[in-house]
Amino acid sequence: MDNRGGMGDREDSPDSVGYIEGDHPLRRELAAQSIKLLQLPISERSRNPSVSSSVTDLEAPMYSTSNLYSRDRALIGKQRGLNGKLAFAISASALGSSFQHGYNTGVFNAPQKLISEWIVDVLKNRSIADGTVNPVIEQSQVTMIFAVAVSIFCAGGIIGGAATGYVAERFGRKGGLLINNVFVVLAALLQGFSKAFSSYEMIILGRFLIGINSGLNAGLAPMYLAEISPVHLRGAVGTVYQLVITISIVISQILGLGGLLGTADGWPLLLAFTLVPGIYQMITLPFCPESPKYILLSKGQELEAQRALSWLRGTIEVHDEMDEMRAEYESIKLIPKVSLREMFTNAQLRIPLFISMTVMVAQQLSGINAVIYFSTKIFTMAQLSDTAAQWATLGMGTMNVVMTLVSLVLVEISGRKTLLLIGFMGVFVVTVLLTIVMQFVEIFVMSIFCIILVIMFVVFFAVGPGSIPWFLVSELFSQSARPLATSLAVSINWTANFIVGLGFLPIESIIHGYVFTIFAVLQAMFVLFIYKKVPETKNKTQEEIAAMFRQISYQ
Repeated sequence: MDNRGGMGDREDSPDSVGYIEGDHPLRRELAAQSIKLLQLPISERSRNPSVSSSVTDLEAPMYSTSNLYSRDRALIGKQRGLNGKLAFAISASALGSSFQHGYNTGVFNAPQKLISEWIVDVLKNRSIADGTVNPVIEQSQVTMIFAVAVSIFCAGGIIGGAATGYVAERFGRKGGLLINNVFVVLAALLQGFSKAFSSYEMIILGRFLIGINSGLNAGLAPMYLAEISPVHLRGAVGTVYQLVITISIVISQILGLGGLLGTADGWPLLLAFTLVPGIYQMITLPFCPESPKYILLSKGQELEAQRALSWLRGTIEVHDEMDEMRAEYESIKLIPKVSLREMFTNAQLRIPLFISMTVMVAQQLSGINAVIYFSTKIFTMAQLSDTAAQWATLGMGTMNVVMTLVSLVLVEISGRKTLLLIGFMGVFVVTVLLTIVMQFVEIFVMSIFCIILVIMFVVFFAVGPGSIPWFLVSELFSQSARPLATSLAVSINWTANFIVGLGFLPIESIIHGYVFTIFAVLQAMFVLFIYKKVPETKNKTQEEIAAMFRQISYQ
C-alpha cells in the first residue's frame, strides 16, 4: 500500500490486491473488499470487520465501500463545489421560503402600537354602529386581540410542520414549496386589505395562513437544500435557511421604521410585503430541478434523477453520487415504508428522532426569544432614547446575520456537534451572568454590561443553535424516513415556540429577571445531551450515518 488511500498500483498492476481487468464491472467492488481486510491490523483480520460494540460516542470507524473512496469523493466535490446553477437553486428555494419564516416572526414588533390603536378604533366604530353611545374599549380586550394575532402564527406553524411529510412525498420538495405559495398570496391579500375593510379578523386569518406556510417551509426548504447539495457543502447550504431568517428579521425591522412603512397608513403594506419573496420563488423555482434523491428514491426515475443531478453539479460526471443514491434506493426497496409507529419502536429510527426533536426543542428553549424581548427593555434602562433603542435592536439583528454567515463557514470546518456545544455553552454562561447583572440594571455601568451580554447571547446562538437544528434532521435520516421525521421535528419546534411565547410573559411578571434561571438550567441540560448523544455528521454519507445508529441500537 502507498500513502494515498490504500492500493498503490491497483490501476495498472495485475499483482496488486483484487486486480481485475479494467473493463470488468466488479473491479472496484472486489478491490475494495480486499483492501477493507488489509486496512485492519493483523490481529483483527480473522474477525468480522464490523464495528466494535465497545466503541462509544458514535465515532465508530465504518469499513464501508463509501469510506474507502471518501478521499476521492472529497477531491471531486471540491472541484465541483458551488456553481452558478446550484447557487440559483439555493436562492430560489431559500429566499422564497425562510424569508416568510423570519419576516413574519419579526414584522409585528415595530407597528405594534399603531395596530393596537387601529384595533381600538375598529372596536369603537363597531360599538357605535350597534347603537352604543361613547363606547369604552378595555385595553385588555385590545391586548388579547393583538396577542391572538401574534400567537396564531405559531399555531399555523405547528399545522404546517405536521403536514410536511405528506406534502414532501405527495408533491415533492420543489413542488411542495411552489404549492405552498398559495398561502402566501392569501395571507398577503388578507393583511394588506385589513385596514380598508376595518377587520382585524382578516389579520388573524392572514397570520394563521402565513403560519401554515412557514411551518411547511421549515420542513421542505431544509430538506430540499440538504438533498441538492454535495456532501462537503451540506452543512453550509443547510445554514442558508437560518441565514435568510436572520436577514428577513432585519428587513422587517428596517421597513418598520417610522420613515418607511412603520406609519398609520403604511403598516398594511408592511404586512403585505410578504408577497414579494413569494412572487420571486414562483418565478425562479420552476427553472430548478426537483431533488434528485426524491426523483430516484421516491419515484424510481433514474434517468430523470441523473439529469437533475447533472444540472445541479454543472457536469455529467455524477457517477459517484448516483452510485450512492442507487445503493440507498436498493436498500429502501428491501424494507417497507416507515410508519409513525415504527419511528418510535425501531431503535435505529427512534434514536435519531429523539436527537432531532430534542435539538429542535433546545433551539426554542435556549431563551433567544426572551433575550430579544428583554433587549428593548435593557436598552431603555441604559438611558437610550426610544429611537436609539430601536437602532440598537436593529444592530443586534445585524450581528445575528453576521454571525450566521460566520457559522456558514465554520459548520464545514468545525462540524455540527462542536458548534452546537460552543453555542449552548456560550449562551449558558451569558444567561447566568445576565441573571445576576439584571438585578443591578439601574446602575449605568451594569446596564451597559447588560447590552454587551445581550449581544453576546445573539452571537453564541447564531454560531450553532440557530441554524444547525434545521438541517440536522435531514442528515440523520434516510430518504424513506426523512419526510415523517421532518414533520415530527418541525412540529415540535413550532410547539416549543408557541409554549415559550405563551408562557414567558406571565412567568416574567411573577419572577421578573429571575426568569432567566429557568433557561440557564435548560441550557445546561442541553449541553450535556449534545455532548453525550448528538453524533458528528460532517462529511458523512447517509450510509455511514445509518451505520452509526445501527451500531448504537445493537449495544
